[in-house]
Amino acid sequence: MAWADFQYEIYLNGMTGAVPRLPTDLTRLEELTARRLGPGPVGYVAGSAGDGSTARANRAALARRRIVPRMLRDVRERDLSCELLGRPVPAPVALAPVGVLSILHPGAEPAAARAAAARGVPYVLSSASSTPMEAVAEAMGEGERWFQLYWPKDVEVARSFLRRAEAAGFTALFVTLDTPLLSWRPRDLDQAYLPFLHGVGTANYFSDPAFRAGLAKPVEEDPNAAVMHFVSMFADPGKTWPDLAFLRENWDGPIVLKGILHPDDARAAAEAGMDGVVVSNHGGRQVAGAVAAADALPGVADAVGDRLTVLFDSGIRTGDDIAKALALGADGVLVGRPYAYGLALDGEQGVDHVIRCLLAELDLTLALSGHATPGTLSRADLTEGPEV
Repeated sequence: MAWADFQYEIYLNGMTGAVPRLPTDLTRLEELTARRLGPGPVGYVAGSAGDGSTARANRAALARRRIVPRMLRDVRERDLSCELLGRPVPAPVALAPVGVLSILHPGAEPAAARAAAARGVPYVLSSASSTPMEAVAEAMGEGERWFQLYWPKDVEVARSFLRRAEAAGFTALFVTLDTPLLSWRPRDLDQAYLPFLHGVGTANYFSDPAFRAGLAKPVEEDPNAAVMHFVSMFADPGKTWPDLAFLRENWDGPIVLKGILHPDDARAAAEAGMDGVVVSNHGGRQVAGAVAAADALPGVADAVGDRLTVLFDSGIRTGDDIAKALALGADGVLVGRPYAYGLALDGEQGVDHVIRCLLAELDLTLALSGHATPGTLSRADLTEGPEV
């Protein structure tokens, strides 16, 4: 069945009076989530650095690019499948690492991971998850899973995380580089809301033998001390390019650097022996006034597209956004906030709804633009127009 057939499934269900539980326009999910949850959790997921200008720029950069459809091309049979990081996937899409999902729904990371696995979509687990990586892996079964690392100061904790992830069947490592410090985030600051200080998003750390070895008392006996130990070693602003050798020494699979926006940094990643980059500004959450991720994507793709897998996130909300990112040079796209909102609104089924909507819309966008596969998209299929 083609992904686009999801629309006919919806219409046929409508003959019995059934309509989708969530909107099929995924840009509406943030507003609905804000009505459902308190300002702390909503602000943590939806908020951005500073006044939100970078997040707005992400959306504007995608909106400014317009697809130019081509006619009379055979698109009866379409195939969205491809290979990313040496793994076959049904479409050039994966679920991005989003931490502390338990603040949105009690199903948390396992619910999102099960939904991804059911559709064959890779799931990237945040090291700041609410659920230990082993439990998420168990929930996914044989589903494709990748692990995201916030690189801690404690080298033994970092080494332990990599060993655990490999043992749990995570096949690729995503290392987030753009968060050596938390940015100035007014929505969180105005609520004085940081989940980690309440022991949320620390499950991988609190369950880790190397982390626990650094505590004077077990986590269960002195949780506040465990939280402060976590805060003291969560990230390291002193890391530099030569430190990447540690990752290669301790991880056998593909390594992807997340947070790359400058072509020179992409070249440095290739020279350091990395396997991929994610063109990302952390969804606008780290540097206020930063370049839009979609504006940075072509330069990075031109610099290393023949040497590295180039992935993209920051601003994706719809299937046509995905098509635009692929046309700009991405090999694949990571989707974050939309599935987090789907989880908040309807648990595992909400995440499944988001996945199916995105891939159905991508499938239809490709077909109606004259493409039977994502691989034929290029910058020639886009034009730039005024913001809409």
